[in-house]
Amino acid sequence: MDQSHNDQDRFAALVGLDWADQQHAGALRTAADGALEAFKLLQTADAIEQWAAALRRRFSGRPVAICLEQSKGALVYALLKYDFIVLFPVNPKQLARFREAMVSSGAKGDPEDAMLLLELLCKHRQQLRAWQPDDATTRLIGQLAEDRRNLVDHGTRLSNALKSRLKQYFPLALEVLGELDKELACQFLLRWPTFEELGSAEPAEIAAFYRTWHCYHPRLIEERLEKIRQAKPLVNDPAVIESGGRLVQCLARQLLDLLGPLAQYDRRLTELMQRHPDAAVFESFPGAGDVMAPRLLAAFGTDRERFKSAADMQSLSGTALVTRASGKTRAVLRRWACNKFLLQTFHEFAQHSMGRSAWAKTYYDQARRKGKRHHAAVRALAFKWIRILHRCWQNRTLYNEALYFQQLQRKGSRLVVLVAREHSP
Repeated sequence: MDQSHNDQDRFAALVGLDWADQQHAGALRTAADGALEAFKLLQTADAIEQWAAALRRRFSGRPVAICLEQSKGALVYALLKYDFIVLFPVNPKQLARFREAMVSSGAKGDPEDAMLLLELLCKHRQQLRAWQPDDATTRLIGQLAEDRRNLVDHGTRLSNALKSRLKQYFPLALEVLGELDKELACQFLLRWPTFEELGSAEPAEIAAFYRTWHCYHPRLIEERLEKIRQAKPLVNDPAVIESGGRLVQCLARQLLDLLGPLAQYDRRLTELMQRHPDAAVFESFPGAGDVMAPRLLAAFGTDRERFKSAADMQSLSGTALVTRASGKTRAVLRRWACNKFLLQTFHEFAQHSMGRSAWAKTYYDQARRKGKRHHAAVRALAFKWIRILHRCWQNRTLYNEALYFQQLQRKGSRLVVLVAREHSP
């Protein structure tokens, strides 16, 4: 095995573990004599507990290194409670590339992948990094923030499906409801899912409904009532109308069921952020707000050694470009191998920041003028923000827009001139 004397002293054994839903394939090599063993491990609490206890007894509690293909999930969560186990998670694409290099036939199997993971750990450990999990509060913030975003995405899909179906048979609803992912819109469609049912309602009843669901603008209510009075039905086919009404009620009920849990997620995230020592740092950034600040905090975590430079986070999140050069050919390409949720987090934060930061909006506009498409320009802005976020996170200092602008002035940045030009009276 190609490993340093220090690692020989540190780890009693090295393990490659290829995880699966029900049964994991493993390969173990002892540090003392290099003996190799293959094993299977069931994904049950009892099986993992017995296996870990046997490892502890066998190696007298000395550290055991485990290389596996994920940094979260059932197996990782199960192994976290054992203090003698040190995890070395690898990116699935990293293992796939290693497999391609080592297995020319392209053959793949769980035991073979376990051996490849073990070989990565034995011979290329200097390229791997032991995983140091964040504290429980930070992990909870990160998981809740990601789950919340997935629920929002699900709500968007429901809202789009609702809008698409209403266009087919009841477009009037789109004119008198505004945003469909609100409680008023869902309750409206549950009560009046078709044009005919809405047309049979009294104006006073409809006006009272709007007020019940917190729409207190008399002029707006009157405008919507007038649209309802003057509207004509789009279709009169009973099959289209009945099927549309049933589906719209089903979608509206699902969308309504999401609103309460989303509010509970927001309240819980607010509670957790109020007691997190790094919360103020990320809340100080323009456009972070109650939604983005928890996601930014979870992205960086609490281990200041994890991202020693901003470039580490820029690469992991996919905001850094990739240069491919061969001979006289050179290409700069978007990085596709990245943590997609991290990329989404920084992309969305960069978009939010443009409404609150003068230099951020100017930087985006400048990128657009240079020919970048919208998303490429936003990624470029996110790339720049990560450097600032990283510095504030490392130093535990709040972001100060005025101070940052002064630094741009001292460096003679062209952004200063552009911001002054765009905001001059």
